[in-house]
Amino acid sequence: MDHSLEVEKNYDVRGWYSTVHEIRHDGGEPGDTLIKVAVGVVIRNPFAGKFVADLSDIVNPSAAIGHALGERAAALLGDRPVNSYGKGGIAGTAGEQEHVVACITTLFGDPLREQVGGGRAWISSVSKVAAAGTAIDIPLAHKDELYIRSHYDAVTFSVPDGPRPDELLICVAVASGPRVHQRVGGKTVADLEATV
Repeated sequence: MDHSLEVEKNYDVRGWYSTVHEIRHDGGEPGDTLIKVAVGVVIRNPFAGKFVADLSDIVNPSAAIGHALGERAAALLGDRPVNSYGKGGIAGTAGEQEHVVACITTLFGDPLREQVGGGRAWISSVSKVAAAGTAIDIPLAHKDELYIRSHYDAVTFSVPDGPRPDELLICVAVASGPRVHQRVGGKTVADLEATV
């Protein structure tokens, strides 16, 4: 199935956006490159400028967004597996934070997990209302265990001309591994693997 096409059947899509960060070091010696990716879609907000109690018109088809964004994000990592993930979005100024949240519920989250090779952990999330061009820091956490400290991170993402007042930016982020030079302890991936 073409998940992006499915999104475009159910939402008025203005555009798809992505960014890739390749981090070699953060002051220490270069090591394995950490790849962090954010992808998003800007859609028209059918509830902009009015209060509507029932948001099911944007909740019900949101699985397609989870599939499409997850597929795009994983592809941008190349042959590297997804280690961590996060989700979020910005409502344009005529919308509500709740409109973003409606698009990234469990209906969205489970397809995202499927596209990134599974995920047992809760998906870190952020949402807000802001003007076009505002950056959002999408939080990252390990996809199978929220409490693995080495993978606490974020990807800064923005769309220069969006979301416009009557739009929503829905986005996800993934990463290929932990923060570069992580060394503050806590539960590790090895601890997780020992319990499986």
